[in-house]
Amino acid sequence: MEIRIEKTAKQKHIPTQEELGDIKFGTVFTDHMLLINYSEGKGWYDARIVPYGPVSLDPAACCLHYGQLIFEGMKAYKAKDGGVVMFRPEQNMERMNQSCDRMCIAPIKESEMLEAIAELVRIDSAWVPSVPGTALYVRPFIYADEPFLGVHPSSSFTFATILSPVGPYFKGGLTPTRIYVEDNYVRAVRGGTGAAKCAGNYAASLKAQNEATAAGYAQVLYLDGAERKYIEELGGMNVFFVIDDEVVTPELNGSILPGITRKSVIEVVRSWGMKARECAISIQELADANKAGRATEAFCAGTAAVISPIGELKWRDKVMIFNDGKIGATTQRIYDEITGIQTGAVADKFGWLYKVC
Repeated sequence: MEIRIEKTAKQKHIPTQEELGDIKFGTVFTDHMLLINYSEGKGWYDARIVPYGPVSLDPAACCLHYGQLIFEGMKAYKAKDGGVVMFRPEQNMERMNQSCDRMCIAPIKESEMLEAIAELVRIDSAWVPSVPGTALYVRPFIYADEPFLGVHPSSSFTFATILSPVGPYFKGGLTPTRIYVEDNYVRAVRGGTGAAKCAGNYAASLKAQNEATAAGYAQVLYLDGAERKYIEELGGMNVFFVIDDEVVTPELNGSILPGITRKSVIEVVRSWGMKARECAISIQELADANKAGRATEAFCAGTAAVISPIGELKWRDKVMIFNDGKIGATTQRIYDEITGIQTGAVADKFGWLYKVC
């Protein structure tokens, strides 16, 4: 794909590590962005990297009225040799096409889009922080921009990518978080869009998140939409438990996002000879296992947080404490392995790293 490049005439201030620690996740953006257009009959065209700034959008654009918008989340890391790498971005491009299919968005050419994103990261590579726990967050997204009022798929789209230097997703880093189990509101249902990374899924989680935050909890753990019985995922991350020396996570059922970090955790654990099981697990089953001392650790997994330990789960009048509120040995080992691969501190025996520069 030919990419037109227009570099900024006025570079922004790149945050220092000290400044990055005080900046809220995803609120500072680099000098440039990637834009690619699509129209029916023409396909994807006019790939360009331009100075970061507002985009023109008709007030009747389909994405504003009917939510035809998908996105991905990736990270670029400073490697030990001084270069820049991305973690399993091919998986993100594959999942983006799965979201495209579900949301009736034109499919992308995965390898071409990935190379266009990599070129953007190369141009803004000075923004990739190098201190452990930091990264350059990469946000590709596609929005329907055809102007109309009527419920049918758009015939034109924009593929865009923006970049943001970030520190830890949770301010406490690896300090275990307190999570509220939601059994009133639901995030997604089978047959819906839960397996797609679309904007509406996250809008649906805001009400419960606000209430959990007001009660002093960092995140919400959702149950299934039909019975409010089975554990699904957090508002923006998958969830894992260590039960009887097994690493257990809810099985993909159409309403859970197939996380790239989730997949990586399972593959890493199995490579150690440990059991990693994907299954339906009820909240009552977890509570019983925790009370009996069998459910000893819990953690969430996603691109933004990577691995974040859970110290407490609040479900109705029950409070489940994991590993005395401290990070568990298995959670720590998984965190060390995955973040080690991402930064080059651990050998990439899986071939997961994508060399950018």
